Amino acid sequence: MFLCVSPNPAVDKRVRMGSLRRGQVNRAESAKGYAGGKAAHVAMVLHTLGEDTRWAGLCGGASGAEIVEGLMKLGIAASGGFTEKPARTNLEIVEEDGTVTEVLEPGETPGAEELAVFESACVREFSRHGENLSVVFSGSLPGNTKPDLYARLIAMAKQFKCKTFLDASGAALREGLKAKPFFLKPNREEASALFDQPVTSLSTGVSALRRLLQAGAESAALSLGKDGLLYCAGPEEPVLLALGLTVEARSTVGCGDSALAGFASGIASKRTACETLQLATACAAANCIADSPGAARIEDIRRFRQQALVQTLEDIP
Repeated sequence: MFLCVSPNPAVDKRVRMGSLRRGQVNRAESAKGYAGGKAAHVAMVLHTLGEDTRWAGLCGGASGAEIVEGLMKLGIAASGGFTEKPARTNLEIVEEDGTVTEVLEPGETPGAEELAVFESACVREFSRHGENLSVVFSGSLPGNTKPDLYARLIAMAKQFKCKTFLDASGAALREGLKAKPFFLKPNREEASALFDQPVTSLSTGVSALRRLLQAGAESAALSLGKDGLLYCAGPEEPVLLALGLTVEARSTVGCGDSALAGFASGIASKRTACETLQLATACAAANCIADSPGAARIEDIRRFRQQALVQTLEDIP
């Protein structure tokens, strides 16, 4: 079973238009809203892969109800804590030439009691399923929430022998790493900021990946965008590289979340490191051509998995 934890969920609104003109009135060709936030995208793809998936979010208001209802309609059990203030909205503007502009709201700060209820709901899931549960912590933290929230939840999940997966940025990533999650997946910008060292090449990417393992992550992946995806299944394991697949992308929003779902599913089902990386790469590619973030189709995932090529470091010229 998988539990996707979302302290700062959102309604994802995808707006399509011919071109975005700054400082002028812009009229959209279409606008659609979906249940969103990074953890929701992960949950959607895990569900598409046939995994038993739950989602726990901290949200409120009409927008929060929209998120929960959207996930429930997809067949994903949604629970968690509800707040007095409404959930945020993330705006994705897609232009005719493929340019994507995102405007991400910060999210309202939850009250102390609201946050305590949410944490208790998560711990109940940890204790109920124990070592059979993989917990995915993904996305930003709301408002002025203390950056150690993920670290605290990871520590509690590990007490019940749950596998913990973390995808965060900034202080939340830095604090979460201290809790030594089972798996960590930053992108190159997040890793660059974490270590204050630019990740601009394959060699610097490998160096950053090794530093993540040295800092306490049991396994890790590093997204290099169009340059591919690095993965190391453990400190004594080789680093693997999957080159990015060539697709006519509608949008890359949610691709990292989809890759995380592939890693979580592959690891939980005891696929080899190579097979797990192929699945993660396929999920990311399938998300690129999906109608909305997290809406990757299983037939596309299967097709791209056959195309995904994985190399070990020794194979790379």
